[in-house]
Amino acid sequence: MPEASAKSKGYLIAAALTGAWREFPPSPRLSAEELEGIAPLLLGSGAGALAWNSLRTSHLRDSPIAELFREAYQFYSLQSSVHELQIQEVFKLLRSGGVEPLLIKGWAVAQLYPDKGLRPSGDIDICVRADQRTEAEALLGKPEAAHFLVDLIHEEITEFDRNGLDQYFDRSQLVRLGNSEIRVPCAEDHLRLLCIHFLKHGGCLPRWLCDIAAAVESSGPEFDWPLCLSSHRREGDWIGCAISLAHRLLEADLNAIPKLNTQVPKWIVPSVVSRWETLESMGLTHQRYLATFQTHVRQRHRVLKAIYDRWPNPLEATIRLKAPLNALPRLPFQLANCWLRATEVLKNFRASNSGQQNPR
Repeated sequence: MPEASAKSKGYLIAAALTGAWREFPPSPRLSAEELEGIAPLLLGSGAGALAWNSLRTSHLRDSPIAELFREAYQFYSLQSSVHELQIQEVFKLLRSGGVEPLLIKGWAVAQLYPDKGLRPSGDIDICVRADQRTEAEALLGKPEAAHFLVDLIHEEITEFDRNGLDQYFDRSQLVRLGNSEIRVPCAEDHLRLLCIHFLKHGGCLPRWLCDIAAAVESSGPEFDWPLCLSSHRREGDWIGCAISLAHRLLEADLNAIPKLNTQVPKWIVPSVVSRWETLESMGLTHQRYLATFQTHVRQRHRVLKAIYDRWPNPLEATIRLKAPLNALPRLPFQLANCWLRATEVLKNFRASNSGQQNPR
């Protein structure tokens, strides 16, 4: 972690989460006052339990603020048990209709941690083959599936990874969960997916970088690094950059990687760290951008503020344009991405208005 910026909240978050995915993490290099200052960001971003994993054996364990992190860990531990039951039910439902699902992120990556309570449970992230998508949506639209939060849209595979979804399925494996067998990606594909997902969202959540660090350090001697790093240079550079960020910011151990392009352009680290400094920037995803911006289009006096608040992160803009991560200025990429987003918003806005004016 760069010492010159040690007092900024983003770098303090990095210090709090350094090695936090390990069974025996190092004590965080923070004071109680610094920890208190970033507590809302750690807890709000879903990294509270990871922070507790580092705090529980440190000099900060008995500080008043540490209790909040312990409670987050306890909550995630209980939540994970419910989440596991829901995953089994979703797989049973989809398979009953002849659909074979592939579980990614979430529970699948939580298996890399020493304790299931360290990572919060969110949506159930499922991939299905293209020819089974309609049937999967129909099954998940049934009343008995209404309480499941299932996400079937994963651009990190379908749009940004030229390996393609079929190869993810072909290399997938079955793992035991209760009385079920759950299909998950192979370790190489999953790490690549985690890296692209992190970059695609502009590195907005620090716990996603912990996922990458945990996956790197879990790679054994049989891990196929050439497969993970992709045969495509663009994706390979992206993945190498994400892994290098895990090393630069969280001190992930890269000794297991035989060859890695560790060149990280100077603009990337500040871009990611600044994204961690407000809860709003950590949670503003592309889809939320579109949904909320459309409301501002109808209120013209708020459009400029909406554009300012949603100015694309340099990293996110680069990945969404499928551009290389190099030392060139990012402003042209941000302008181009902003234009594409605005075009998409206006297209959706016009389609919405057309539907209201011409009801069927």
